[in-house]
Parts: sequence; C-alpha cells; structure tokens
Amino acid sequence: MVESVDFVIIGAGIMGCSLAYHLAERRAGHIVVLERDEIARGATADAAGGIRLQFSTETNIRLSLLSFEYWEHFSELFGTDIGLHQYGYLFLLTNPQHVEAFQQSLELQQALGVPARWVNPEEIARLQPAVRTDDLLGGTYCPRDGWCDPYSATMGFARAARELGVEFRERCPVIGFRIEQDRLHAVLTPEGPVSCGVAVICAGPYTGELGKLAGVELPVLPYRRMSFVTEPFDLVPKTVPMTIEFETSLYFHPEGDGFLFGMSNPDEPPGFNKTVDPEWMARTVEALCRRAPVFEHARIRRGWAGFYEVTPDDNPLLGWVDGVEGLAVAAGFSGHGFMHGPAVGRCMAELLLEGAARSVDISPFDPGRFRRGRLIQEQNVI
Repeated sequence: MVESVDFVIIGAGIMGCSLAYHLAERRAGHIVVLERDEIARGATADAAGGIRLQFSTETNIRLSLLSFEYWEHFSELFGTDIGLHQYGYLFLLTNPQHVEAFQQSLELQQALGVPARWVNPEEIARLQPAVRTDDLLGGTYCPRDGWCDPYSATMGFARAARELGVEFRERCPVIGFRIEQDRLHAVLTPEGPVSCGVAVICAGPYTGELGKLAGVELPVLPYRRMSFVTEPFDLVPKTVPMTIEFETSLYFHPEGDGFLFGMSNPDEPPGFNKTVDPEWMARTVEALCRRAPVFEHARIRRGWAGFYEVTPDDNPLLGWVDGVEGLAVAAGFSGHGFMHGPAVGRCMAELLLEGAARSVDISPFDPGRFRRGRLIQEQNVI
C-alpha cells in the first residue's frame, strides 16, 4: 500500500519545524516531516543564531518584526529557553557607498517601527569598546537585535508540532518525486513512496538538488561558511552587541564564556565541503585582531563549517514552484533563514491553506521571479 498524507515537509531545520507547527496549529491534516539527518542537525545547527531587524527590503523587515514576536516570548509560547540575548547589532561602516545605502535602509527601518539609529565613531566606541574606530565613518545600531540558540529554538518548534500530531521521520532522505502531468503525486523515500496533496521543500542548501529531482530549477547554491569560538575570554564585556564590519563581513559576539566570530570568503566557490580551512581561519583571526586588537590575547577553542543557501538576489524562494502543481518551497535565505523561521513558517502555512500569506506579504519572494527577471536585492547580507 502507498502511504497517503496531506502535507510532506522536506527538511527538519528551523524552517521545516516552524512550518509543521503552524500547519498543525491550523488543523491542516496529516503532516509528515522527512529529514535526511536529524532534527535541527543540518544548516540550522551551524548557524550563528543572530536575530535582527536591520534589513534593506520591506519584506525582510516585516518578517523580522513578526519573528521577534516569537523570539521575545519563546519561553512563554513553547516552554523552551532559547538563551535570548538582546544586546543589539552594531554595523561598522568604512565605505562611503555603504554609508549611503545604510542610511537609506535606516529611513525605511525607522518608518516601519524599527528602533535602529545612526551612530558616530564616538558612540560606537561606547557601545563596543574593543574596536578600533579611527577608520570608521559611522554605523547603525539596533538595541532590539541579538542572538539565541538555534538548536533549542528548532527543537521548541518540533516538540510543539509533535504535540499537535506532526510525524517526524529522521534519517529518511527524499530520493525522488512521482510527478504525472505536471502534478505532484508522491514523495519517494528509501522506505517507500509517500502520497501527498502538497510537498514543501525546506531543505536549505540541498534545495537545488531536490529541485533537480523534481525536474525544476530552484536557484539555491550552497556556500561554505566557517565560525569559531574562543576559549574563555573576559577582556571584553559580555554585554557588547553583535558587531559586524560590513566591508569584510567580519562578525563577533559573546558566546558563553568566550566569543563567537567568523567572516565569509568572497572567493569561495559553491559546494558541499564542510571542512574547516585553516588558511581562512588564520585570515579571519587576523581580521578580528585588526578590528579589535584585544583579541590578540584570545585562544580558539573550536571551529566548524556550515552552509549558506544563496540565491541570485540574496532573498528566499517562498511559494509554489512553477511547473509542478502541489510542490512549494521555502528556502534560499542567504544567511538570514534562522532569524526569519517563525514568520516564514506562519506565512507559508497561510499561503498553503488560504491562498495567500496574510501576516506578511511574501509575494515579492515568489520562486518564479528569477525566471521573470524580477529580482529583489537584499543589501544587508553578512
């Protein structure tokens, strides 16, 4: 017998777990989540955990505002402590072109109710005493921004979804789709086919590969990103903001008794390599010590690599997939997927069940925009 369900969600990271919860909360029927690894062990587990309101596009700002309604009340909503620290995001700017772009974004953010503000080098020194400010032109700061634990947050959504009847199948990869006359009929797994009315790809960096299995192009490419954590380090206060040197993408913030830091490699080709590159680690450490010389006294405890799921305009694919009726996608967040997980899960559930997302209009991120040439570039990508 072919098993039949209402919804199949592919991927049990923050996106898949959030979507499963929001569908189940709306009594959407029999929902199964298929995960090639384990819940919260994919790209979500490798995320730095940042959550921010500072974006350059209205849709992303609104998704952040909605997600913060969950992040700031997570323990009340789900009974889970996610280790939320709201010490802010501080962007450091050294390029005049970036100054102009960030000031334009700041106007939009403030118009939408985001408590972000422009900060001069003197205020930057007060907010973040570890950094050199002699070459800074200024920056932006939002005290409501911060970071939390991605694993705890994802498991919070997963537990809530399970309590509402969602079935999670770990170590169960998707190996294909049964599509007839441009209509999805089943998702194929090593355990057998799962017939469904709707399947949603929430597979992060593996989204493009799954699209190929369905015979469609989903322009999502995996790019390696490395993060590092120091040994216990008390020469910088643990209440400083997440600090980002925008020109280089260097970032660092307190993490436990140490600091977490990283920097993207602009020359990194796409691929699924998850090893730590010692050469890039050394360059990242050099950049950190150049911006914040006090870290010359720190020692690295460990490092790891994960993936960004990058699209041509650094914005996600949210909605129905052209060419295959019954197939949808929520992926390609280019580094800001974790922070938007709560809102996207809710908006996608509304789209699937009601025909449109009511909480935030996500139609600008329709997957078909790339084919139509209607890209929407997000500027504030780290």
